Amino acid sequence: MPAWLFALLAAAFVLYTDDYVIAGVLPEIARDLDVSEAQAGQLVTAFSLTVALAAPMAGVALARVSRRHLFTVSFVVFVVANLLAATTTGFGPLMALRIVAALAAAASTPAVFAHAAERAPEGHIGRYVAVVALGVTGSIAAGVPIGTWIGGQYGWRATFVSMAVAGIAALVFVLATLPREHGRTGEVPSVSDQLRTLAGAPVLLGILANCTLMTGSMMMLTYMAPHIDAVSEASVDQRALAFSLSGIAGIVCIWLGGRATDRWGADRSLVAGIIVFTGVMGILAALWFARPVPFSVLVVVGTIWGGMAFWNSPAIQARLYLLAGPVAAQALALNTSGTYLGVALGGAVGGMTLSGLGAGFLPAVAALLGLGALALLACAIGASKRPVRGETTAADVA
Repeated sequence: MPAWLFALLAAAFVLYTDDYVIAGVLPEIARDLDVSEAQAGQLVTAFSLTVALAAPMAGVALARVSRRHLFTVSFVVFVVANLLAATTTGFGPLMALRIVAALAAAASTPAVFAHAAERAPEGHIGRYVAVVALGVTGSIAAGVPIGTWIGGQYGWRATFVSMAVAGIAALVFVLATLPREHGRTGEVPSVSDQLRTLAGAPVLLGILANCTLMTGSMMMLTYMAPHIDAVSEASVDQRALAFSLSGIAGIVCIWLGGRATDRWGADRSLVAGIIVFTGVMGILAALWFARPVPFSVLVVVGTIWGGMAFWNSPAIQARLYLLAGPVAAQALALNTSGTYLGVALGGAVGGMTLSGLGAGFLPAVAALLGLGALALLACAIGASKRPVRGETTAADVA
């Protein structure tokens, strides 16, 4: 695989770590800036919502900008925002700088995945996208713990400095390896044609399916600890092991999901992944009635869930790339928005479920969301196979 593909992996790793790493140093930020931890937590919310809102608009507005220029400007903004965040003495300025960093991430994250898909050899789109997607799971498995350790040893400001340094390193890696382009103006349809494709049922329903699935996945990830406590008599160390194994399974299954996408097609891979995810949620829901469940049983089921939560990522990206054609980057930007929205909704829906029904109902609600995602995907697949006057069908996606 080419060096530029691993540069894109590094870029994704840095961008996603920057979003998640704040969670590890929230107490220190809250104490130093004299705000509550709940208020400090809104730094994460603001970042995610900014990306969700800005990514689709950036995808359309920046469609004609070369990728090298896009990555250069966005990462420079990203680096400056993190360096200034390390020097700020007020919560308001810090919030503003997190929004600026999120705008940079919104502009560049979809392009990272789009470039990998565009440059992939025939029959290898899933695997190339999977390599870049490893940056997402890697940010959770390694980026956040490293950033948290740096914050614990040298203060939360050092965490922002480390993110700026990582951003510089990623940009240098990208510019040193990314193939040069000679302009993109001839490839990009008009704004009205872009919007028509993005609003079409095959694309839009698929993005809604991903958002629904992300809501179910993230509500379980966010509230995994209270669910384990409610179902099993697990210790703190055992809970940490459960999170670790889920992350490792996610890394493995992203790669396997990419290979499955290339072998089976994006639609079949997605259907299989959603069915397994929903089934595992059903098993976890049933285990509530057999509590206390031995931790060995719970960790096996939870590890399978952790893997399947990430299995679908390459298939989703590859499906949108194949369907959207010349507006693939814009479709991936809209999907980025749906993903971040799913993360935000997962926290909200999971919180309401936990406080209203109890931890035992979390998997049941996640299973219902999985069924909803499967229904939306079925509608999207059906729509992609219906011929439209003057156009070809997208049946080859499956």
